[in-house]
This record gives sequence, C-alpha cells and structure tokens, in this order.
Amino acid sequence: MENTVKVTAAEVNKLRKATGAGMMDCKKALVEAAGDFDKAIEILRKKGQKVAAKRADRESTEGAAISKVNDAATVGVSIVLGCETDFVGKNDSFVDLAHELADLALTVNSKDELLAADFNGMSVADKLIEQTGVIGEKLDINAFEKIEAPFVGSYIHAGNKIATLVGLSANVEGADVIAKDVAMQVAAMNPIALDEKGVDAETIEKEIEIAKDQLRQEGKPEAMLDNIAKGKLNRFFKDNTLVNQAFIKDSKISVADYVKTIGDVEVTTFKRVALG
Repeated sequence: MENTVKVTAAEVNKLRKATGAGMMDCKKALVEAAGDFDKAIEILRKKGQKVAAKRADRESTEGAAISKVNDAATVGVSIVLGCETDFVGKNDSFVDLAHELADLALTVNSKDELLAADFNGMSVADKLIEQTGVIGEKLDINAFEKIEAPFVGSYIHAGNKIATLVGLSANVEGADVIAKDVAMQVAAMNPIALDEKGVDAETIEKEIEIAKDQLRQEGKPEAMLDNIAKGKLNRFFKDNTLVNQAFIKDSKISVADYVKTIGDVEVTTFKRVALG
C-alpha cells in the first residue's frame, strides 16, 4: 500500500525548517515514519550518513571562511565550513549555517569541542552529516582558530574566501578601526609570523642558505656572504612578519607604526584561515 499515511503541508514545512531538507525528501520521510516527526528526522539523518559515507574520500576545499568576535571584543574565532563546490559555498543557507557555527564556536576552545557541541538538539557533527544528505556534498569544519586579547578585531574577505583575527594589547579609542585594518593586512599579505621572534629556526636557516646561494651565483666573495645574507634576512622579516610589513594603506610606515597612531598599543596575536 503506497502513501497510506497522509501528511499535511504544515508537517512537511515544519520538518523542512528543522532539517533544511527538500520538500519531497521531507514528505517521503514523514510517510515512511508514519507521521512521527522525530522518526522522520532520524530517517533523514540516516540518509545523510549514507551520502557522507559515499563521499568520505571527496575533498571539501570550497566553502565559507567566517570570523566572529564576542560582544566584549575580547575573544574571536575563525572557522572554515568546507564543501565540495563553489556553487554550494556561495549558497545563502550554507553561508548562514557557517555563521551560526561560528557563533557557536565562540563558546568552545577547539574543533573537536565544536563538533561535539549541541546544535538545536543534535551535535554539530551530526548536523554536518544531516546537511551532507540534504546538499549531496561532503561538509566539514576545515579550520578552527581562536584568540583572546584586550581587544580583538576581525575581517572576512569578499566571497568568504579568507577570514582573519587580530588581537591588540589595549582597548582604546580607535582600536576597532585599527584592528580591522590590520586584519585586512593579514588577509592580503598572509604573514608567516607576528614578528621575527615568531619565525622558526628552520625557516631562518633556509632563507640564509637561499641568500648565500644567490650571492655565490652573483660571484660575491665567500667572506662577505654572512653579512650580506643577514641583510637579506632582515628584508625577509620585513616582507613576511606582520608588524614589520609595510602597511597596505600607507607603504611609508610599518604596521607596528600604524598601530601606535592610537597610543601605546601593539599587535599581540593574529590568525588567518582560508579556503583550500
């Protein structure tokens, strides 16, 4: 006997709002569940598990990178909600979900905690599986970063491709503008560290060797290599560490100098997440 259970449009709409699943999928699930709402949700979740299992080896390199800051501007998070295609990544409901998950991420301290956190009566991990069934693509939390500072600012690059956070040493007048500008700098210039102290020894040694090799090819005497290589290393620090970089809105000053225009303030930390 087919479709012996009658379901109303209101019941279908309620299930659709709860799960994000398509209208026909919701109707089929309610019929199969004999009108039992919770059982219908479980049926849709199992469908998601099947789709997730089939797509486990897929790469979720598209999606949405989102940064959020708490009301006190003392804590910030950046996450990437990954999917498989740019088409899904630009979908309004997908981006809305990414924002909701970023809000939830403010209350936890790691990706694992976020996946285990409650999202409207189910774990985030289960929600992602459910939405994999709805959307038909693998969904995952591809990045999770969190910072704390006396003042935290954020920036999301156009199209949700890059999201950044910046921590300042003090919450003073103008901190919001400064932090956003520096967060934009992080998005655009992708520094490898806050300052030269944050660059690991292996990277420094590698840069010195690259510089020496270039100098040898130019015919420079061996005795001069160390001093010239140190100069090239300083240039590397200037180009690749945040506070030493030329400020993108005024290349005559460094980021550190720009931050000090509002007083005795320093950048204390930053984070950057991106698609791919």
